[in-house]
Amino acid sequence: MQLTGAEIVVECLKEQGVDTVFGYPGGTILNVYDALYKHSGDIRHILTSHEQGASHAADGYARATGKVGVCLATSGPGATNLVTGIATAYMDSVPVVAITCNVILPLLGKDTFQEVDIAGVTMPITKHGYIVKDVSILADTLRKAFTIARSGRPGPVLVDITKDVTAALFEYDKVIPEPPERPASFTEEEIAKAVSLIRSSQKPYVYLGGGAIISGASPEVREFVHKINAPVCDTLMGKGAFDGRDELYTGMIGMHGTKASNLGVSGCDLLIALGARFSDRVVGDSSRFAAGAKILHIDIDAAEINKNILTDASIVGDLKEILTKLNACLDQQEHNEWLAHIKELKEKYPLNYHQDGLSCPFVIEEIYRITEGKALITTDVGQHQMWASQYYKYSEPRSFLSSGGLGTMGYGLGACIGAKVGRPDKICINIAGDGCFRMNMNELATASRYDIPIIQVIINNHVLGMVRQWQTLFYEKRYSQTVLDDKVDFCVVAQGLGCEAVRVTMKEEVEPAIRRALAGNKPMVIECMIPEDDKVFPMVPSGAPISEAFDEQDLG
Repeated sequence: MQLTGAEIVVECLKEQGVDTVFGYPGGTILNVYDALYKHSGDIRHILTSHEQGASHAADGYARATGKVGVCLATSGPGATNLVTGIATAYMDSVPVVAITCNVILPLLGKDTFQEVDIAGVTMPITKHGYIVKDVSILADTLRKAFTIARSGRPGPVLVDITKDVTAALFEYDKVIPEPPERPASFTEEEIAKAVSLIRSSQKPYVYLGGGAIISGASPEVREFVHKINAPVCDTLMGKGAFDGRDELYTGMIGMHGTKASNLGVSGCDLLIALGARFSDRVVGDSSRFAAGAKILHIDIDAAEINKNILTDASIVGDLKEILTKLNACLDQQEHNEWLAHIKELKEKYPLNYHQDGLSCPFVIEEIYRITEGKALITTDVGQHQMWASQYYKYSEPRSFLSSGGLGTMGYGLGACIGAKVGRPDKICINIAGDGCFRMNMNELATASRYDIPIIQVIINNHVLGMVRQWQTLFYEKRYSQTVLDDKVDFCVVAQGLGCEAVRVTMKEEVEPAIRRALAGNKPMVIECMIPEDDKVFPMVPSGAPISEAFDEQDLG
């Protein structure tokens, strides 16, 4: 049947099983929005307050559901406002399709009003980018975009369509998408070598990254860890792949990882990296990272092997499939002496914080207790992000969403909205610092417009906390442009944007505020006032080996 390009866009979205899109209309994309209007019963459109909010919402939707997130924007500034969200998704391997529309083909490349080469702008931060100038290739291009976004190591794909293509007519035939292929490039010899390394190890350690979640390998990871009887740590992106309540779990690794994890990895004889990329925030000084250990690296992306850390063995492929093979080949291992040592480290170096007065760790622990560990937590970036990763015990994959690779301040609120839209069954709570919150707090209007019952927790210390911590420790307390002690009242702002709000200043006020938010079933802000000089510990100085993690006691 003959359809306009705009109608083909909508039909292709329906083909791919898209039920929700996030976006903001404008002149060049009006034909697509007109088609969406006619199909509002099939695809829900969430109008965000800003295009960046749309990209973060699509990202949060994708991370929470495992589906491809979709965001829409018009040309020029509309498209460029997506860039930060696209880069965030790229760094964390999140499947997002960003659809933008550009000026008509005869005006392309002539500095036309609101014209930007968005495909060129986003080339370094997408898996692939398309400019569609011919309606005859539109449907196939969109199908390819979804396939690329979700296959292999996932990531964002941009499709830019000229406005005249959205108006042109072409024959459309529905195509049922095939499931993405799981690459199986590994060999039996590689499996055998990995099994040999594991069997000969006396002090193995498992290091989990985001790939363990993306691949859906959580059940296989848990079987693997218990079969080889090894301690396990995770990265920010790997939280929930292994049960944070399990006795074999030692906490996060890296700059703000636990001392048990950092010292344990530094003393192991075999480090097994599953879906992780050895980022600088994990390894610190790479020349002294796990120096006495052999490295077994399993990842879907061959480009990650030997990129940051040289390996002794590696397997490239889908983690779920590889672990299934390994679990079938391995017999039960026992490492009682090693595990006893790790247990001693956990007991000697527990996470701790000041118990007198209100603090972010206390708020996190209360959220965990009251939600019984079943909430979906999103965060922005900074001290609160680290505390949320340390003090909430994540027991399920896709229950912690955070910008790990890019470190995007302002990510959390949009992501929380997207997550709640995708997972309405989950309690969705965004934890943000006051510096992050003010960047995209206008998305509260999105939550109130659609009655999306998210809970926004603001950890307000009136400073850029993580930067101030560095200034305190390494810059002789020169607090250059990190004090936010201004006249902004976040509770009044929240109420003005249509949300309920409460300010918490004492520990005993936290539980009633959380329970009120949970019972209200509407968007609500809880502002928690904490001291400006609370710090995240443990900490590894930038460039130092992770074995040199220190905490407040070490500072004297």
